[in-house]
Amino acid sequence: METTRVLTGITTTGTPHLGNFVGAIRPAIAASKRSDVDAYLFLADYHALIKCGDPALVAQSSREIAATWLALGLDPKQANFYRQSDIPEITELCWILTCNAAKGLMNRAHAYKAAVHANEQANEDPDFGITMGLFSYPVLMAADILIFNAHEVPVGRDQIQHVEMARDIAQRFNHNFADIFTLPTAVVDDNVSVLQGLDGRKMSKSYNNTIPLFGSEKQLKKGINKIKTNLLEPGEPKDPEDSTVFQIWCAFADDNERQVMQQAFIDGIAWGEAKKQLFERVNDELAPARQRYDQLIAEPADIEAILQEGAQRLRPKSSELLARVRHAVGLRPYA
Repeated sequence: METTRVLTGITTTGTPHLGNFVGAIRPAIAASKRSDVDAYLFLADYHALIKCGDPALVAQSSREIAATWLALGLDPKQANFYRQSDIPEITELCWILTCNAAKGLMNRAHAYKAAVHANEQANEDPDFGITMGLFSYPVLMAADILIFNAHEVPVGRDQIQHVEMARDIAQRFNHNFADIFTLPTAVVDDNVSVLQGLDGRKMSKSYNNTIPLFGSEKQLKKGINKIKTNLLEPGEPKDPEDSTVFQIWCAFADDNERQVMQQAFIDGIAWGEAKKQLFERVNDELAPARQRYDQLIAEPADIEAILQEGAQRLRPKSSELLARVRHAVGLRPYA
């Protein structure tokens, strides 16, 4: 059976939260179990250096995120699970691609333009505080994708541009040197939920409105109780479509449970009761994985062994592709 190479990177900053689980982790793990998918799932720790200057936090986040994926059912024997920094061919390819990528293309990257705009609004120099890591971020992402010639890259709508840039960079290289790279396609699944956070905005570390995925039961309950609601009293009908509580419920519930809760909202369920039921439903799903997560965090050597095995399995592929790239650009042995 012909398989599709699907690649997903997880930046190792912050602690995984419910939004990460629903929007990225759960669908990626489900896809990795399909017989027609060759899944590549990696910890993007080089990308973390762009966003975080705290070495201890980068290291801690990397462990937490690796443990999260394994605890939630990722099978490292079925999927290619690895750490970006364990594949040195990625950074060498990144430099070769950098030498071939147009600066004008980088100027148009959303993250760079947003940083420049923020500086201008603050009456600062346009490039104040902007590192070459931030500016060149799309080239490193292109190297991540192209080193294994991924066919598809599942992303949110805000990341489509980066996959299109990787495609442009690959196309330019193929035209200038040799037809080596597969042109990747961004895949956006509109059926994947984007969870609202405690304040009703998208759940995001940037907004400080997240509910940690593997905190204790007490922390989970406390997070759910902090979800912003309106002032409607018990017995007053509530609009489920305008409720973060109901939206998170739908991300964890089956069709029948959604219908029951929807009717409860129409019948005027008290916010306290709705949050209590939400906590119980989410906790029921996460409790077994939380136990496995705690075991993995307590034994980081086990996680390390899994990641090293993943890298060792993949290095022959990355080395073979990089050898072709080096030859194409003229980095060749004299003999």
